[in-house]
Amino acid sequence: MSELDPLIHAPARLRVMSLLAAVEEAEFAFVRDEVGVSDSVLSKHAAALESGGYVEIRKGHVGKRPRTWLRLSAAGRRAYEAHVEALRAIVARSGLSLTVD
Repeated sequence: MSELDPLIHAPARLRVMSLLAAVEEAEFAFVRDEVGVSDSVLSKHAAALESGGYVEIRKGHVGKRPRTWLRLSAAGRRAYEAHVEALRAIVARSGLSLTVD
């Protein structure tokens, strides 16, 4: 059985990774709102995921306003997919199935 990734397993980080897996790139405020956390909480989780090589953080401006974008790195995508497979393996032991529609 594959191991769960402790860097991804925290609920907010798993939600961030799941959201980023579905898009090319997402603006910080969008991720914050979708995950339902504060700026500081998302910033800490994003920094941890970046330190682990799972998320790339890009800073720039839209007009004169600073903006931050997040995206999964290639390693982050692989780690997320492996984590999901580990979750599926755990759930499968109960006789249930985890499917994505």
